[in-house]
Amino acid sequence: MQIAIVGLPYSGKTTFFQTLTETQLDQHTIQRHEANIATVKVQDKRLDEFTEIFQPKKKVNATIEIVDLVGVQKSEKAGSMFNTTFLTKVRTNDALIHVVRGFDDESVPHPEGSINVIRDIKLFEDEFLFADLAFVESRFEKIEREMGKQKSKEQALKEKEIMKKWNETLEKGIPLREREMHDEELLLAKNYQPLTAKPLLVAVNLDEKDISRAEEIAEAIRKDIKGKKIRIEPFFAKIEKELVTLEEEEKKMFMEEYGIKESALSRLIRSAYRLLGLQSFFTVGEDECRAWTIHEGDNAQVAAGTIHTDFFNKFIRAEVTHYEDFMKYKTFAKCKEHGVFRLEGKEYIVKDGDILHVRHG
Repeated sequence: MQIAIVGLPYSGKTTFFQTLTETQLDQHTIQRHEANIATVKVQDKRLDEFTEIFQPKKKVNATIEIVDLVGVQKSEKAGSMFNTTFLTKVRTNDALIHVVRGFDDESVPHPEGSINVIRDIKLFEDEFLFADLAFVESRFEKIEREMGKQKSKEQALKEKEIMKKWNETLEKGIPLREREMHDEELLLAKNYQPLTAKPLLVAVNLDEKDISRAEEIAEAIRKDIKGKKIRIEPFFAKIEKELVTLEEEEKKMFMEEYGIKESALSRLIRSAYRLLGLQSFFTVGEDECRAWTIHEGDNAQVAAGTIHTDFFNKFIRAEVTHYEDFMKYKTFAKCKEHGVFRLEGKEYIVKDGDILHVRHG
């Protein structure tokens, strides 16, 4: 899974990436206008607790690949703000994190002349919507041209009907993520990667003076920016950048001083993880405690296959205990005594937080 970070210049986008990935980009790298890619751990207190109990040789977090895309480039076409290269790079990602500037700093001018979070969010949404409309219209024309050459027109007619529905949705100013898509639509969306169908996490970069009212600010934005597969989360780029440089004890003191209960970046990554419809199950023991990533609704056999393909092919049963039950009784033996340790077949739908031990042939 790959998530792209996008945003206007001077929004804190690259600082967000560097903090998130705990990397330092020199000025030369930033000025080369190249995309930077890093793998980020999904922090999970449940995995931390399992590690504390089992003291394993290895602890393995779930991960997400994060891409810091080159900054927005103006298009040569009248009426379009983003050029084709930028839009093409955005299109290849599974979800988007839009970093929006919510802080004022006279030494760093805003490219639009003023701080306006709602305007900046809608600016990106509108540009993506226009790009999708242009794609749908061109695809519609191509289908029309090719239909006369095809012996079987059934598939082309189906796609034409879907493009018509997409066009109607987009012309109303509604992003495609708002549509309830059936299987054929979902397949086309996967193939064509429309921008407005992508899950969107808006990360509002606030000033440290706004820490105490961060949630209040975010809630006000949520009233204007609503929809499926879209979340608004506040964060503080400057503070978060300082936090990653501190030792654990210093970090706790720093967070207490500012009244921060949890790193916003940890919360943002979990939020992005959920936006993608992902969840974690765990394998635990003295050798390794690991979080595994699956989609919501995946069954036990599919989950087993993420551990090893042989586990999918030779699946027999899964021994299952949920995180909350295990933390209540602390051992598998006691979980068995209390009836919360059970055997499940391949059709069992794995829940977020399940601990699995796969029996296989």
